[in-house]
Formats: sequence, structure tokens, C-alpha cells
Amino acid sequence: MIYEPVIGLEVHIEMQTQAKMFCACPVVDSVSAPPNTAVCPVCAGHPGTLPVLNQQAVEFGLRVALALECTLNPFSVFARKNYFYPDIPKGYQISQYEQPLAERGRIRLSTLQGERLIRIRRVHLEEDTGKLTHVTPEPGAADPGSYSLVDLNRAGVPLLEIVTEPDFHSAEEVRLYAELLRALVRALGVNSGDLEKGVMRIEPNISVRPAGSSELGTKVEIKNLNSFRALERGVAYEIQRQSAILDEGGRVAQETVGWDDARQMTYSQRSKEDAHDYRYFPEPDLPPLVVSKAWMEAVRDALPELPWARQQRYKESYGLSAAEAWGLVAEKAPGEYFEAVLRAGASGIRTVYAWVTGELPALMHAAGMGFDSLKIRPEDLAALLGLVADGTINQTTAKTVLAEMFASGQPAAEIVLARGLRQVSDAGLIARLVAETLAENGPEVENFHAGKLSVENWLFGQVMRKAGGKANPQVLRAELERQLKR
Repeated sequence: MIYEPVIGLEVHIEMQTQAKMFCACPVVDSVSAPPNTAVCPVCAGHPGTLPVLNQQAVEFGLRVALALECTLNPFSVFARKNYFYPDIPKGYQISQYEQPLAERGRIRLSTLQGERLIRIRRVHLEEDTGKLTHVTPEPGAADPGSYSLVDLNRAGVPLLEIVTEPDFHSAEEVRLYAELLRALVRALGVNSGDLEKGVMRIEPNISVRPAGSSELGTKVEIKNLNSFRALERGVAYEIQRQSAILDEGGRVAQETVGWDDARQMTYSQRSKEDAHDYRYFPEPDLPPLVVSKAWMEAVRDALPELPWARQQRYKESYGLSAAEAWGLVAEKAPGEYFEAVLRAGASGIRTVYAWVTGELPALMHAAGMGFDSLKIRPEDLAALLGLVADGTINQTTAKTVLAEMFASGQPAAEIVLARGLRQVSDAGLIARLVAETLAENGPEVENFHAGKLSVENWLFGQVMRKAGGKANPQVLRAELERQLKR
């Protein structure tokens, strides 16, 4: 039987505020910071402490909600979500439930099958939990028992939860949405997008039903996926697993599962046959959150150009394909650098695109760095490309100069002058080098005249080597062709 997947997503975004959601503790890197060093009585859940709402966290939430075309609720309420887990110090999580920050948004995806509209059910504010580290001692250790360590650095960090309607029908759509959402929160300055650090956690709810049916199947939730690869493969696996169960006449169990990346399969974590009762009730220590119309409009007016709008502009203004434009938009910094090089006077959009997406990233990848620590300013790259355009150096030499600029930050013109890298365009000198090369490689010349035309490229390389890589390629090519035809 043919089945149709029905998928909804819950995405938790840690917001890059300076302080936590309800206290003045700093937000620190949960991976590199020493454990339990950003903790106070409030986020540690000590009795008698009172939470105070972080205004910046609310504004970040408003940015995302407005970008997703949500209806903002001017009056929202915080609630206590009661459940026990060792890394929840208060015994409950402060969240929003019946009256969230925003509802009824939408986002559009460009898929291989065409444009898809994904509805956003709700966007709400909450606090993150702490972090558990499970330790199993090495065999032969004095204490062979397993234990867990609790780090409360992350407890109380502002979270934004974005919940969609079950509008996805493939693993491809789910991944595209997650990538688009990551690009959005990065462009808004709300989140770093470092999935591997757990600052963006994705939880798909997956069910399958016979194609054409309007009745929903039993859903299975995959918890805390933190890579696009794991998300796509986990969803694809669950679709296949549930379809196989139904084909065999079985019944899919409603449960929460994890993703085992090593085995490329999901595994059961807990049954969800009955909905868990979190016993929500309004948070008595926090007044309702009131967002004025003036505040909403101020946040709306300050929104930057959104990724999908920038992608469309790059397509229309620069003639880039959708994929090329998205490559510049997804990470924000490459697109900003690309446009800055053009503004600095570099000519040739395709040339600038090739260097910004090819030559530069290759050097940065080898050095393990990004655009934020790049020594080459946009105007410096524009100057380098200008030297190529006016014939001062050729493309091959330009790559050598770029590597030197990358290492030292020195301007291109200074490197070219200091190392004597100016392009050789002297027709007489090039003619002499070509003649010498042809005389030294008689058998290859005979092969060329016998019909092996590819030899010409080999001979071109031999002449260029004689010229130290500095010969003008156009002059050299023309002279080589002239002498080979004699």
C-alpha cells in the first residue's frame, strides 16, 4: 500500500541574550564553560526567589514571530509546566501554554515539487533546562557504578519554541524548513545556529496514513535532533519503519524515540499511550506579559532583510540561480561580503561570486576559520580582482597573491610589487619562450600535427612554466597557436 507521511515540527531555539530568562546570570557556552559557574538562587530554584522577565528575550521572540508572519498576542501569560527531571531545579519549567506570545504564522518552502506553505501554530517563550552528563567509569575503576552529573549553566536560558501544523509530507520538506528557520534566526541575530552545541533542537512528530485518507495515523516523536543530517535521516527512517509495520498488519505505538546516528535507526525512549499531564497553571510570580502596539511596530520596523527576500533580490539583481543565491544567504556573512566587494568597485558579478564562494572558502576551511576573522577586507579582494581585470596579473598568480593576503593581510598591490609577480605581456619575449618550448618538445609537436590536439594544452603549460606562471594567458595562447600552424 502507498502511504502518506504527515509530519509536524517543534523547534527549540536558545536565544542569544546577555542574561538568562528570569535572572541576571550570563548566558554562557554550555559546551566550553566550566559547569555550574553561571548559576544563582533564582535559576537554581531556591525557595523564596522571584523571577524577573528578560525584556531582550521578549524582543527576540517578537522578531521571529513577526518574520514568520504570526499574529502577535498583546496579552500573553506564563505558566508552570510541572514535571520532574534531575536537571529541572525548580521541579517545573516556566513556559507559555494557553496564551502564547504569537500564533497562526506561515513560511514558504521552495521544494522540488514546487512551493509549499507551512503553517506555524504557535511561537512561545520559555526557559531551558539544565544539562545532564551520564558517566560510565572505565572497566577496572575503583567505583564501577554509573552516575550522572548536573550542570545548571543552561538552566533558565531563554528559549523560543516554534510549533508548526502537521503540514510536512517528506523528509526533504522537513530539512528545508529547518535550514530556512536556521538562516532566519541567524539573520535576526537571535541564535548562532550552532546545532552541534544544542542551541537549536528539532523534534519532529511523524505519522503515516494510506494515501488519500484524511484520518491521521499514530504519531511518533523523535527527541532533540541537532543536525540536519540526523533530522532528514531520522524522519525518513521513521516513515519507512511505520509503513512496514502497517504493511504487516501491525499497529504503530505512540511513543517518544531517540535517534542512534551510529546505527542509523530510532530507538524507543518512552511510551506516550496516554498524554502526559503537566498540570499547567498560571505562574503566580510573573504578571501577564503586555506588548504594546508601539513596541510591536518598533520591532517590525527594525527587522533586517529576511533570507528569502535577500535570495530573491540576489536572483533578480545579480542573475544568480536560486541555489547560488541561497548559498550566499544561508550563512549571511558570505552574502554581506559578496555585496561589499561589489560596492568596493569589483567588476564582473560572476567573477566576484566565484572568488567569494570558491577561492576564499577553500582557504578559510583549511585554516578552520570563518568570515568573522578574515584578514582580507572586501575592498582588498576588489583591488586584487582589479589587478586581474587590467592585466597586471593573471588568474593563476592572483590565487597565489590571495593566499599571501589571507596569511598576512597585506594588500595585493604590495605583494605583487615585492615578489615581482606582474604579468608578462611582452609579445617578443613570449614568442621566444614558445619557440624554445616547441624546439625542445619535437615529438609532442609531431603528435599535435598528427591530430592529437590535446597536446596543445600540455605545451601551453610548458611555456607557462618557463615564464614562471606570469605570462599573459591570452597572448601566450595566441602565439602558441600561431607557431603550431606554421
